[in-house]
Amino acid sequence: MIGNIVIILVSILDTCLHSPMYFFLSNLSFLDMCYTTSIVPQMLNNLGGSTKTISYMRCVVQLYFFHTMGGTECVLLALMSFDRYVAICKPLHYTLIMNRRTCLLLVSTVWLTGISYAVTEATVTLQLPLCSHNKMDHLVCDIPVLIKTACGEKETNELALSVVCIFLLAVPLCLILASYACIGHAVFKIKSSEGRKKAFGTCSSHLIVVLLFYGPGISMYLQPPSSITKDQPKFMVLF
Repeated sequence: MIGNIVIILVSILDTCLHSPMYFFLSNLSFLDMCYTTSIVPQMLNNLGGSTKTISYMRCVVQLYFFHTMGGTECVLLALMSFDRYVAICKPLHYTLIMNRRTCLLLVSTVWLTGISYAVTEATVTLQLPLCSHNKMDHLVCDIPVLIKTACGEKETNELALSVVCIFLLAVPLCLILASYACIGHAVFKIKSSEGRKKAFGTCSSHLIVVLLFYGPGISMYLQPPSSITKDQPKFMVLF
């Protein structure tokens, strides 16, 4: 929490950091703060306390927040890779393409996409009957686990989740990898070793976050909940 708050404050107070890259980084830091406060306190309480329960209403609230942040981060990481692509591959046009108005529009679209995904997918999942099932073998209230817990016909929900996650996970990941392929090609053309080191330093940290985020996300959501093993969701959600 302190680290993310410092990143946001420094990005706002330091005029040298008033650039699209740090604007998107501030949004990512705010996103991580919301992630932390939405799931970690309840998870730590359940892991450390004798009672491992959560009320239905708190589970619903956590479900909406968790998937709003997840959907938003999927698109935001793709947007950050596009920003790096423009900065490195089209440096002379960077300020023209990534102007303040465009950045605000892109970030607003990213948050709206995450909220829309969470509202639609979580609402559809909550319509499934639980049939008095009130036990979840998981660390957080998550859509695949709720689908697995529910009774009745749930193949439609599984299919809908897979289709939506293709657009939120697979498509952004392919765009990120494509942008980094172009970035790598452009970086190797830089004659200055210092310039190459700076470009790789900026992009490598973002690429590590991408791999740690999309890898577990794809393994959790791009397969039917009925085929998920018992301990896989609990292990993967920690990432």
